[in-house]
Amino acid sequence: MPKLVFSFGPSGVEGDPSDKQRLGGKGSGLAAMTQLGVPVPAGFTISAEICEIRKRTGGNPPEMRGQVDEALRRVEGAIGMRFGDRENPLLVSVRSGAAVSMPGMMDTILNLGLTRPAVDGLARRTKNPRFAWDSYRRLLQMYGSVVLRVDHHAFEEVLASARKAAGVKEDSQLTAEQLRSVVDGYVLAIKRGGDEFPDDARSQLDGAIEAVFKSWDNDRAVTYRKINKITGLLGTAVTVQAMVFGNMGERSATGVCFTRDPATGENRIFGEWLRNAQGEDVVAGIRTPRPISEMERELPEVYAQLVATKDRLEAHFRDLLDLEFTVQEGTLYMLQTRSGKRAGLGAVRIAVEMVEEKRISPADAVKRVEPEHVEQLLFPVLDPSAKRAAVAAKRLLATGLGVGPGAASGRPVFTAAEAEAAAKAGEKVVLVRKETTPEDIGGMNAAAGILTTVGGRTSHAAVVARGLGKCCVVGCGTLEVDPGRRLVRGNGVTVAGGEPISLDGFTGEVFSGTLATRESEVLLAVVGGAAAPKGGTADLYQRLMGFADGARKLGVRANADTPLDATVARKLGAEGIGLCRTEHMFFSPEERIHAMREVILARKAGGAERALAKLLPMQREDFHAIFRAMEGFPVTIRLLDPPLHEFLPFDVPSQERVAADMGIPVAEIAHTVEVLREANPMLGHRGCRVGVTMPEIYEMQARAVLEAAAAVAREGGRVHPEIMIPLVGEARELRFLREKVERIAAEVQAATKADLALSIGTMVEVPRAAVTAGRIAEVADFFSFGTNDLTQTTFGISRDDVGKFIGAYLEREIYPQDPFRTLDVEGVGQLMRWATAEGRKTKPGLKVGICGEVGGDPASIAFCHALGLDYVSCSPYRVPVARLAAARAALAADPHAGAGG
Repeated sequence: MPKLVFSFGPSGVEGDPSDKQRLGGKGSGLAAMTQLGVPVPAGFTISAEICEIRKRTGGNPPEMRGQVDEALRRVEGAIGMRFGDRENPLLVSVRSGAAVSMPGMMDTILNLGLTRPAVDGLARRTKNPRFAWDSYRRLLQMYGSVVLRVDHHAFEEVLASARKAAGVKEDSQLTAEQLRSVVDGYVLAIKRGGDEFPDDARSQLDGAIEAVFKSWDNDRAVTYRKINKITGLLGTAVTVQAMVFGNMGERSATGVCFTRDPATGENRIFGEWLRNAQGEDVVAGIRTPRPISEMERELPEVYAQLVATKDRLEAHFRDLLDLEFTVQEGTLYMLQTRSGKRAGLGAVRIAVEMVEEKRISPADAVKRVEPEHVEQLLFPVLDPSAKRAAVAAKRLLATGLGVGPGAASGRPVFTAAEAEAAAKAGEKVVLVRKETTPEDIGGMNAAAGILTTVGGRTSHAAVVARGLGKCCVVGCGTLEVDPGRRLVRGNGVTVAGGEPISLDGFTGEVFSGTLATRESEVLLAVVGGAAAPKGGTADLYQRLMGFADGARKLGVRANADTPLDATVARKLGAEGIGLCRTEHMFFSPEERIHAMREVILARKAGGAERALAKLLPMQREDFHAIFRAMEGFPVTIRLLDPPLHEFLPFDVPSQERVAADMGIPVAEIAHTVEVLREANPMLGHRGCRVGVTMPEIYEMQARAVLEAAAAVAREGGRVHPEIMIPLVGEARELRFLREKVERIAAEVQAATKADLALSIGTMVEVPRAAVTAGRIAEVADFFSFGTNDLTQTTFGISRDDVGKFIGAYLEREIYPQDPFRTLDVEGVGQLMRWATAEGRKTKPGLKVGICGEVGGDPASIAFCHALGLDYVSCSPYRVPVARLAAARAALAADPHAGAGG
């Protein structure tokens, strides 16, 4: 009989605490803490394998019930109480827990095993009737919402009415008799929902276990996994654990804490607690909790034990930990330990400082920081001068707790559905709620920022926002939110009618209107040259990047078309340019596009040479500056790629202006536009086809590249030009154009005596080029995969039109992801595999890279590493993300590899 239920308690631990796939994060953490001797209530974990079995068979395996009964008897023996007993009832919690933390996305039920007759027994045993009735009403509310699917607002209305009738603000102020009336109201609410609450302990347990397993496939859990790209898990485990009670009086409490500050990484205990409460009160944002520091004054012995326990656990797990605890009448119990969700700055600081503390290696530090964390360090922040002006103008609405990175501005919306609809329409919005719930996950992901009026730093909103990298402010208790009238009011200022608000995710300030932003501290230091004090954000970032660069095998280049882009890319760590799109140089300033139009329009009259002579020094100047910025790193320059009609005006007024400037009839321009018009420009007269039919354009560009390179060499600079021919699908195309480039190179070299070290290669962006890569490699020094066009031509989809249907394809899971954002490994990736292998079979050591948009996508970078490419190339501001992603890919492939120190 397979082992499906694993006990933990005073008699020992069953199962391997490191087996998170089966035990889930929660069960794994409880087992590990039990082994360490940390005070943990006894319990058992039902394996996540059950989810797989349920998928195959449609139900739980028959042996599960007997194993649960046996494990339950062990808990009874450890605690000295009996489950279902009227006088001395054992109460348990039933919680979800997958291998990867999904905070709040699945279900939890507390106080199971409490029946109406047992309430009186519990009251007598504890001499605390209020506690007994409070525990029962909590069970009714959670079981009713989770298992019986009664709208939670029905229970909230009963509780709110009881508070109002009693004249109190907090649930904890209600008396036993008042709570008994609340229970009656809850029972009636359940009946109105068409159900009866089961007054049998084992029926409650069965219903709760079933509900938790089902919650693996609820909408919010599925959405969360999609957003966070969580795959490959068995499902959720179910942990059943003896209850300890934080709601037994003033010497009881509950709380959540982190071993370090998850937002900033500061090495101090960070968290919140509530007296006379249960855990859901803290994490659900029902009550705004108190800072953990206040516990030191009010429960000093327990606080000291909590600090010692968190130090011991962090030393064991060597990571930021998210801990849940309960204090029952002065005794501390630990209910959870898991790796804590952290914001970008927190992730980087914790990783770097743990290396300094010799707790982890530089390689471990790289593995602990997600590429998205580094991206968060580049987020813009509210400009200090704009904030000062807003305060002076009395536009500061309120100040809460800043728990998410960066800044956000947008129109306030009051439901998750509104946020999702606005995001689909391309509008930036801020999701404003009293508190968020797990059902809000889609809207939280869609919104630019999140604002709640209650909840603390460990509330659902705070934890999920940190995981999503969203700007978030919680606990804005002075802010009035009226969803019905669609307004937000604070500090005497009303925001209504779709007016925007702005959030500062660091300070917690909320302003009316859209405030200006400035670059982050990292960009100001790394790109702008500002000071980077030791221990500051920029210094931590640079040290982490040093670790990453020591681990990665892939080179990282940038797609850059201007000297400014090249300079930024180089400062952010780019080791060259993987794609310089020369056509972008033709559009600005005005004389350039004018000269390009002359090339096209004057070709019949033999005037193209004069126009090209105008463009030559312009292009040469650009290339010279880019070579200088790259300081000897390779620069891959793609010759003209777009169809020629893109350079000509289509509307009549513009054609008339160009005709007047050039002194030619407007009819001639209109005729040329019509002649060049194509039914399918993406597959038409563009790329190397322009070079074949109008070789003088490519010859001019090649001369500009090579003369610029020669000039830099004469000035004592290092230069490595790479000329890339686009859209090649036939080896003879590349051979024809290569000969022309080589002739120009010979002329420039003879004239300048410069050693140009020129490489000539092609952009692999049509399937035929990939399929015939072996022959193309005979005349290519390098390949660069242009995955934008390779994806278009492989799928037969226009990137410009994919937005019309990609949403439906993703929603229906026809495509696992947008292939223009994350590389399609099965199709496009297979072509890349073939092309790389065949190219290197023909020419061993052939340099191969990638320069499409997916070059900055971490999952795509991991594929490129596995494929053995030489480099990836992405936009300048994605370079740090690519550097870290490449290092993580190398370490994932070889866990024993090191990293820079």
